[in-house]
Amino acid sequence: MLNRLRPDEERYARRMARIARWDRPLAGSADRLRAWANMLLVDHGIFRMAYLNAHQVTPRLWRAAQPAPTQIAHFARKGVKAIVNLRGGREHGSWPLQREACERHGVTLIDYVLRSRGAPDRETILGSKAFFESLPEPALVHCKSGADRAGFFAALYLLVHENRSLDEAMGQLSLRYGHFRFAKTGILDAFFETYRREGAAQGIGFLDWVERIYDPEKLEREFKPGLISSLIADRLIRRE
Repeated sequence: MLNRLRPDEERYARRMARIARWDRPLAGSADRLRAWANMLLVDHGIFRMAYLNAHQVTPRLWRAAQPAPTQIAHFARKGVKAIVNLRGGREHGSWPLQREACERHGVTLIDYVLRSRGAPDRETILGSKAFFESLPEPALVHCKSGADRAGFFAALYLLVHENRSLDEAMGQLSLRYGHFRFAKTGILDAFFETYRREGAAQGIGFLDWVERIYDPEKLEREFKPGLISSLIADRLIRRE
């Protein structure tokens, strides 16, 4: 009798199969049509065609949801030189379409993976200063919906690269952009609020606090998301 895979093993196998399907160049018009169908129907791109949740953070940075090829062309015409993809895995037709569109329009495509439901990674944050300094600008940063990871990236950009205030940076994590601070994604707000208490109130610089004091495990233990907000974000509108 064959051993059945555990549920976590099955999820991993399905994810690897999706990546194997989409993390390759599109072979022709039929391949491209399938990628468009997947992007629009499976990756919820049909909603982003109507509303991309695009906002200008500074004259050199835009934030948005996952753009379609036509939307990438629009930003290229506006002078955008780089697109920063925060999503990570290449599990949808959105990925090869984006890669192809960036190549067509001379836009640099950069991966910078962030999480929206876990404590921010210390090394990623400490490396953000050098990343921002090397980023071709103007740039567009996106996650799937443009609400959580894009907001966190924009907040980091303002705080680390632009030397803006903590309050101004945290304004990028707002319901205005579709961000739910009482859902699991609220751990991003909790991260900055922890810095306010443990770092800013003591006159400690942000990156200095991240390097010497920040405790990701403690943040995850102490953060308690709201049930209703989490159901809305994770089940109803199916955030990544």
